[in-house]
Amino acid sequence: MKTPFNIDLKGKVAVVTGGGGILCSGFAKALAANGAKVAVLDLRKESADKVAREITDEGGEAIGVECNVLDIESLKAAREVVNSKLGPCDILVNGAGGNHPKGTTSKDYLFMEDLDNKEGVVTFFDLDPKGIEFVFNLNFIGTLLPSQVFSRDMIGRKGAVIINISSMNAFRPLTRIPAYSGAKAAVSNFTQWLAVHMAKVGIRVNAIAPGFFLTEQNRTLLTNPDGSYTERANKILNHTPMGRFGEAEELIGTLLYLVDEGASGFVNGVVIPVDGGFAAYSGV
Repeated sequence: MKTPFNIDLKGKVAVVTGGGGILCSGFAKALAANGAKVAVLDLRKESADKVAREITDEGGEAIGVECNVLDIESLKAAREVVNSKLGPCDILVNGAGGNHPKGTTSKDYLFMEDLDNKEGVVTFFDLDPKGIEFVFNLNFIGTLLPSQVFSRDMIGRKGAVIINISSMNAFRPLTRIPAYSGAKAAVSNFTQWLAVHMAKVGIRVNAIAPGFFLTEQNRTLLTNPDGSYTERANKILNHTPMGRFGEAEELIGTLLYLVDEGASGFVNGVVIPVDGGFAAYSGV
């Protein structure tokens, strides 16, 4: 895999949660391409193994590990596998996350007529507490728990770094997705908190906040069956000065910058947007 620039990660062990997905598989491949031994963690073992095979086919070193980021025992078991096969973690990328329909309203705004609870209309009052809890836990708790488990081995290791995946929703919440927006705001806040907490033991903690990228999770929301963009997708593009969705590869440069001690050794507790100018545009 070609990366925007080359850094030396030989001898480093990287753990990537959610590594079977589009964005995080790109992270795993980029880290491996720069010499790291990579553990691809995913809830679906077949997805993790597929990415690991793609890395090894390119001459890198990687393993796929089944892991539930909401289950501390599953994380501890994954840590044992990583330590025995690759060694202790130096780089942790907390990429597992996502949204759920039960934490999502069906309209941007609440209208008086919606209070009749028409069939198919999900208002703020209809949001499922369990759905909200799932989204919040997956994104926030699913970042906190892996950090607890893997950072134990990172203490005192030169160049140890944790990279969390936040979102532009953390800066300004998007319509319809209060649970996801709130959870990613929590991830950004936690990034700052953990950066301070770990500063004396040599672990830097930063985050990347992607703008809008087409992934398997949001494809049905942003594209129609014929491949054309939905109304929501066009609204996003109209508020993105660069006028397009991001490509997964366009996150790699920021990732490599943050994991490279020589380039970002004094960068700690920041959340870097990669959004095509979305946050900078007022809409006018």
